[in-house]
Amino acid sequence: MTDISLKRLNKVGRHTDDQTKGLHLWVKPNLQRYWIFRYTINNKREGISLGAYPEISLKMARQRALEARLKVNQGVCPLLEKKALKTPETRSKSPKFSDFALEYIETMRPKWRNQKHADQWVSTVKSYAFPILGEMRLDEIDTPDIQKVLMPIWLKIPESASRLRGRIEKILSAAITHKHRQASNPAVWKGHLENLFPAHQESLKHHEALPYEDLPGFMETLKEIQGMSALALQFTILNASRTGEVLLGKRSEVNGDVWTIPATRMKAKQEHQVPLCKRSLELLEIAYSQDPESEYIFSNKGKPLSNMSMLMMVRRIRAGLTVHGFRSTFRDWVSEETDHSPEVAEMALAHTIGNKAERAYRRGNLLERRRRLMQDWECYCLNEQSSNVIKLKAA
Repeated sequence: MTDISLKRLNKVGRHTDDQTKGLHLWVKPNLQRYWIFRYTINNKREGISLGAYPEISLKMARQRALEARLKVNQGVCPLLEKKALKTPETRSKSPKFSDFALEYIETMRPKWRNQKHADQWVSTVKSYAFPILGEMRLDEIDTPDIQKVLMPIWLKIPESASRLRGRIEKILSAAITHKHRQASNPAVWKGHLENLFPAHQESLKHHEALPYEDLPGFMETLKEIQGMSALALQFTILNASRTGEVLLGKRSEVNGDVWTIPATRMKAKQEHQVPLCKRSLELLEIAYSQDPESEYIFSNKGKPLSNMSMLMMVRRIRAGLTVHGFRSTFRDWVSEETDHSPEVAEMALAHTIGNKAERAYRRGNLLERRRRLMQDWECYCLNEQSSNVIKLKAA
């Protein structure tokens, strides 16, 4: 390392000083640079920040690293000493992680689509992060602390570990925005934790879907089951909808035979209109008769159904399936058995179509064409003769 080479250095990652044992320069994805001194004490690997570059020059960083090494040789942990030297006045300016994390989650609740998502945030940070970070001040948390949180679960429950890391990163990012900490974010993955943890392999498993040939029989069984969950599941399948769109659906959103789902409940954050066919309208009437005072389309004593209600109903009929998988069943049926266009099918599923330029030419929502498609789908699901004659594709 030289002053000239450091000025030109823009490669993200950790760069080792070959002249000073344990001294590294960390280059972040935003190209900010920080000196880190890594050492081992009491058979434990630790790291301490020595400041940002170029505010702390190469010469100054080497001097600080040598001073820290001398302390290690004397049996003193530089990181623990640094924390102990913080005055009460300095410590009081930075909130505890647990207090700030819960406050952050409450602030973000309106941004998230459902209550369950916020509850999962609370559950994961309380279960895994609070035992290590909960009582720590935001400006005390460093990379080794994040490692202590993630290491026990990183390979054991990889999906939960990845989500937890992302949530801690966002909490600490907000802390930096609020000026509760000045150091970099130790929970960042790119260029930082990716050097300390093996990357998780992305799951290739898709939502389990029922073959469309089996759907009429499934619907016949479902129709015989009493209860609001069975009604909601029929409605969801007949309209190829997502679970959250249906469970939080309100009667005020239905005007005649069109159900308008607000943008706040849609994955693409765009209002979506659903043409309701005969059986769907019948289901709405039955649901209303069972809970007439409710504001929700499907409810029990005025409260919306739980997120698990339809899934448990699916598993009651056939194990291994998911509610979301019926959207795939619908899409396969359109492709394999009808001449309805892919464009109409994708709009029925509320998928984003094409690029921005292509979407600009498709300003209509193809409501009438989608209505014909959903009428054919309903007839297929209920094993009835379609009023719209469609040409089946040749085998």
